[in-house]
Amino acid sequence: MNSWYLPWFLCPAAVLLVSGLPTPEIFDVDNGLDRDIFDINEDLGLDLFEGDIILDEIQERNAIVGERYRWPHTIPYVLDDSLEMNARGVILKAFERYRLKSCIDFKPWSGEPNYISVFKGSGCWSSVGKQLTRMQQLSIGEGCDKIATVQHEFLHALGFWHEQSRSDRDDYVSIIWDRIISGKERNFDSYDDQVIDSMNVPYDYSSVMHYSKTAFGNGSEPTIVTRVPDFMDVIGQRMDFSDSDVLKLNQLYNCSSSLSFMESCDFELGNVCGMIQSSADSADWQRLSQASEGPESDHSNMGRCRGSGFFMHFNSSSVNEGATAILESRILYPKRGFQCLQFFLYNSRSEDDQLNIYIREYSVAHVSSTLTLVEQIKDIPSGSWQLYHITLNVTSKFRVVFEGVRGAGASLGGLSIDDINLSETWCPHHVWHIRNFTQLIGSPNGSFFSPPFYSSKGYAFQMYLDLYSLPKIGMYFHLISGANDDQLEWPCPWQQVTMTILDQTPDIRQRMSNQRSLTTDPFLTIDNGTYFWDRPSKVGAQVIFPNGTQFQRGRGRGFPNFMTQEMLKSRDFIKGDDVYILLTVEDISHLNEQNYPLPTLDVSDLCSSFRCENDGICILQNGKAECRCRSGDGWWYMGERCEKRGSTRDTIVIATSSTAAVFALMLIITLVSVYCTRKKYRKESDSRTVNTIMENQYAL
Repeated sequence: MNSWYLPWFLCPAAVLLVSGLPTPEIFDVDNGLDRDIFDINEDLGLDLFEGDIILDEIQERNAIVGERYRWPHTIPYVLDDSLEMNARGVILKAFERYRLKSCIDFKPWSGEPNYISVFKGSGCWSSVGKQLTRMQQLSIGEGCDKIATVQHEFLHALGFWHEQSRSDRDDYVSIIWDRIISGKERNFDSYDDQVIDSMNVPYDYSSVMHYSKTAFGNGSEPTIVTRVPDFMDVIGQRMDFSDSDVLKLNQLYNCSSSLSFMESCDFELGNVCGMIQSSADSADWQRLSQASEGPESDHSNMGRCRGSGFFMHFNSSSVNEGATAILESRILYPKRGFQCLQFFLYNSRSEDDQLNIYIREYSVAHVSSTLTLVEQIKDIPSGSWQLYHITLNVTSKFRVVFEGVRGAGASLGGLSIDDINLSETWCPHHVWHIRNFTQLIGSPNGSFFSPPFYSSKGYAFQMYLDLYSLPKIGMYFHLISGANDDQLEWPCPWQQVTMTILDQTPDIRQRMSNQRSLTTDPFLTIDNGTYFWDRPSKVGAQVIFPNGTQFQRGRGRGFPNFMTQEMLKSRDFIKGDDVYILLTVEDISHLNEQNYPLPTLDVSDLCSSFRCENDGICILQNGKAECRCRSGDGWWYMGERCEKRGSTRDTIVIATSSTAAVFALMLIITLVSVYCTRKKYRKESDSRTVNTIMENQYAL
């Protein structure tokens, strides 16, 4: 590491103001547009059922998803070569959210009869339920590479419809019909219980499957108005599954537990989550709702609920130097071989106290155990709750051991822990802790840089947070010059940056954190032909840290509308005026390579050789490739391959021409009929005249 890294990483305020350029050079992902699923598809002219659903013939008659439409708990998938690199990484992250909150798993396709092929199509869309077509397509097109968008489309594939389509929706929202784009009214139809099963779960404003308030609007006014006004800015959230989304998913697939979740404990129950005190220590951890020298409340509730809110506290002021207090979790059974331990830690005026994290691993027969030190946490900031992540790699049954140790210096309080979560997921690489957050929102100092960080590959970087351009909050990623630059590859290739504002809800399964990802494309250039992600010393601007250290910062790329001020209020993103931004920068270049056999072409896999023109969508229908054609306001494509264009104007012209032609033809027919009738009449008249003359002559 270079000399400036550690001092500024430990900056107490976790906000770094540097001199140099007054405003950083930043570029927006997707040109700064924050389009929802339905906006993307509408802009492309896609005319899909409810905006993002491909229907088969059976579902057009009956929308109930029965057993035949359900996938097995482990779903085979293929990531098509057409997918953008960032989308590939985001899709895999979405799979992790399914594993954390349900029993649904995903595996690379290995010859199973049915699988989901995720590809970069036109827009974001899916079928509902398993289609029994061997290859079932799911499109993650341009602009669809957001984790909650992927979750939304896969919920369709698993058998779920949109929330506002259920039978009781009019009790909770009002549809403003005259604000809907003409011809799109059918997207707001609701269906009775015989068509869409709500699974006896209450209506959910927070569902990731709900339309946004302006969906399919002909202007900026809402097309959906919630009967409870506080939920107007909640509907259409694209952060994560809601609690009800998870409940319905687990009910439909009979999940009794989730795959990667292991433990969550907020110490609200007196059994302290089955944790045990050790008999080999010299003190105990106590379950308290407040401690004399702090904390004044637990982290879970922050004093908001009377009679609740507990944490575990080690009072180091009452014991001698070197004394320990040991708290061990219940026995846990790993499946994946890697885990992330997350917890909040409070130091109340005990500068030299430390917390040791051990793993107690058991033999198969539970006869013996091995205690392994994993992490020593020292120099703990005092006076506030701090978030910690510990990476574990345990393969046999184990306990997590928390050991508080009395330090050499004076102690007026001790250590406290709360909101422990353990899951078989990857820990974030870095945590950016921002204190006094509400004071920064909208202030002149509301735009600032993070401390410098290093990625696992050795790239140095900073984050830039914009809290000044309200109501939107922006977040950007910058490469900066670092100690390893001479050994690194430039332009920086395929590093996926994942930035997450943490929802601090105690149980990790109930969190709805806001996450976005971008990937460093080494071929990306700007207008003058310069590579965007080239070495900062080559393309960056010189900047100076407050301690006088000079470095170069490259251009920033990110999201001007990472989230809104209203979204910040919708969950526990701000707690105790603290915000935590989780950061991971990982190499995803391996996703360029397929690590599973590719499907072979057969009668059920024809879209690869069946081209739809004019951006039509190829789907498999009853074993045949068919095109779903684009359409817009007053125009559409048609034909077997969407090769013909039609429009209202053309129809009017054709109709007018047809009418004129028919009129002319009828006129001709009428004239001919009149002529023939008159001619026939003359003949008959002449014949009668001749006969009369002949009869008169004969009579004479």
